[in-house]
Amino acid sequence: MTLHWLMAASALNITPADYGLLTDLYQLTMAACYVGEDLALRPASFELFVRRLPQSFGYLVAMGLEQALDYLQQLKFSTSQIDALKATELFDQAPAAFWDILETGHFSGDVWAVPEGTVVFAHEPMLRIEAPLWQAQLVETYLLNTLNYQTLIATRAARLRDLAGPEATLLEFGTRRAFSPQASIWAARAALAAGLDATSNVLAALQLGRKPSGTMAHALVMALEALEGSEQDAFTAFHRYFPKAPLLIDTYDSEAAAARLAERIKTEGLELGGVRLDSGDLVELSKSVRSLLPGVPIFASGDLDEYEVERLQQAGACIDGYGFGTKLVTGSPVNGVYKLVEIDSIPTLKGSSGKATYPGRKQVFRYVEDGHFGGDRLGLCTESHPTAQPLLQQVMKQGQRLSHSEPLEAIAQRTRANVAALPSTLRQVICIDPYTPEITPALHSLTEETQARIRSDGVLE
Repeated sequence: MTLHWLMAASALNITPADYGLLTDLYQLTMAACYVGEDLALRPASFELFVRRLPQSFGYLVAMGLEQALDYLQQLKFSTSQIDALKATELFDQAPAAFWDILETGHFSGDVWAVPEGTVVFAHEPMLRIEAPLWQAQLVETYLLNTLNYQTLIATRAARLRDLAGPEATLLEFGTRRAFSPQASIWAARAALAAGLDATSNVLAALQLGRKPSGTMAHALVMALEALEGSEQDAFTAFHRYFPKAPLLIDTYDSEAAAARLAERIKTEGLELGGVRLDSGDLVELSKSVRSLLPGVPIFASGDLDEYEVERLQQAGACIDGYGFGTKLVTGSPVNGVYKLVEIDSIPTLKGSSGKATYPGRKQVFRYVEDGHFGGDRLGLCTESHPTAQPLLQQVMKQGQRLSHSEPLEAIAQRTRANVAALPSTLRQVICIDPYTPEITPALHSLTEETQARIRSDGVLE
């Protein structure tokens, strides 16, 4: 067995059979240490949350739970994977029982999480794992990857939908800019689940039971113009196979193309489902095209984000729909963290400056007043607040899911309702006063008690 085994076996493609090894090395080295110290099976609780929101964001939309649960259910190690780990020689001093636990182990814990499409804020757990310590530790990397990325995409999509309004057509075009082919699938899913109408990613759309959406690229216009005579000939050829499809009109001169299409509508009865502008001064061009094609939907694309959409709206652009790519599927990350909060019923916390955490298994209690957000309180999961809604729900017990997958439509509806309930100050494109939930007296007391215990051990000033 050599270190080339994994590359030869999988060619760097990911399948569920690879989930065991799709982690950071230190998860495995810590697991080996837990086994050696007879701690591996101690019950542990970890929570996944963000310390702060991305700059100018007023909220986050939790997303990625579906893929997290799928991962947990399929997590295991094959004999060949264990042999490959041994071949690294990194684990030569690991206890023999470590290999036994990998060979027979699978995720057997409980999971609590907020439903996908739920608005959350800093310090509020999106997910809690309650499992034997080695299992709860091992899954950190994949869970953060899944929830951080999809939560980013869902939040940006929700902000775009909230800004553009319910009537605008919003399309996800980010596959070529996403950080990997796998990321492109997750980005499409998160965007649709947060309220966008369609994706251009054919695989994602079909896997999600949706119809892919798109127009054409400049290459088709350029090729057919060169070979068949004109831009209009290219449009005619495209409509021959895709009648009424939206046309990309900015390859050469957007206004001239729109004027020729307007003439064809009058003289030929041309039916046109829309035109797309991908460059230039979108404000002035859209106004000009609207005057030439008053009944034709106008779509805009080209490195758009919520900040640019707001600018276009304020400038009076005549745009009916938008396509979002690069800035939707990239951008400032959601910097979620995954921290141990309890081990063997003993609360734990991190005390380092700027990165302190709250101890104990927690719950988010949300107050709603006449359909509007009334504030959150972060407390212990053992607390009871009868007038508040507890956000974290149990979704997995002893390694088995407790419910079926939710339809994207249901998640999108939850997203819309959650965002609509927020005050306008948190829905602004540039939020200048981020919201932080209060902590309950019980959580405050537990925090002080835990800090006092750690001080008594001489490890906290």
